[in-house]
Amino acid sequence: MVRKNRLLVVSALVLGVGFLATAALADTTPVINSAVINLRVFNDFPNSTTSFGNNYPTSLFIRDANFQPNGWTNRHNFRLSENGFTAAVFNNDAKFSFFSDVTLSGTTENIEGGLNFSPWWSQNVDGVFHVRAPDGEIAAFGGRLPFYSFTGSQGLTYTKGTTVGMGISYDPHSLSPSDPATIEYTLIQGANTYTSGPLAYNEGNPAEGYGSWGNLNDGRVGGFMQTPNSWPGPGDVWGRIDFAGMVFIPEPASLLLGLLGLVLRRR
Repeated sequence: MVRKNRLLVVSALVLGVGFLATAALADTTPVINSAVINLRVFNDFPNSTTSFGNNYPTSLFIRDANFQPNGWTNRHNFRLSENGFTAAVFNNDAKFSFFSDVTLSGTTENIEGGLNFSPWWSQNVDGVFHVRAPDGEIAAFGGRLPFYSFTGSQGLTYTKGTTVGMGISYDPHSLSPSDPATIEYTLIQGANTYTSGPLAYNEGNPAEGYGSWGNLNDGRVGGFMQTPNSWPGPGDVWGRIDFAGMVFIPEPASLLLGLLGLVLRRR
């Protein structure tokens, strides 16, 4: 019920500010209506058994089982889409927020997953806002993302089997040295909402031809799961990630995600 309520509350908030989102929509911001799943981005356990379900935006899951005691990791992801077949392109001047409930589960000792805002040179891997077991790290890093650790900055950790709300909010501003793009990471854990605050991008390398002062052109947005080798012995070793109550807002909306947390606390 919590997941359903989150989706309904966020949807209501989006409708309430729909005129604002429409007015501020960047020309290149994709119109998201679906998600596509990509299995075995890393495939060190090619004989494992994978399964998935895709009912975007209500729910999406990826499960990997029967690992062998060798290799490093398997990695799977999903990407937001405009057509249900290919990943949507997020350019430097896109404006959006993306929110989902995220749950990691399984008998595997090591598992991580969460949201992606991936750069052009690593569209399936880098740029993560993740939670991880067994150490409980909650952090954002890699690709073009400004680094932030909820564990290091706020002392927060994740426990496998629990559900957290995770959100990213990207605002390109003027894509200039004086007004660079910012990203804000939002975490809802239990009855509490936490935020990184807006974090500014650096210039990057404009000579590469993908822009500057933001996440750059030709990026991808979605989520992922990775299961590093942690084979505890014979038996069914498996890991799973569940995404639920996914909401894509074509406007930076960290305030909406904060309001969501307030509503949930009142409930």
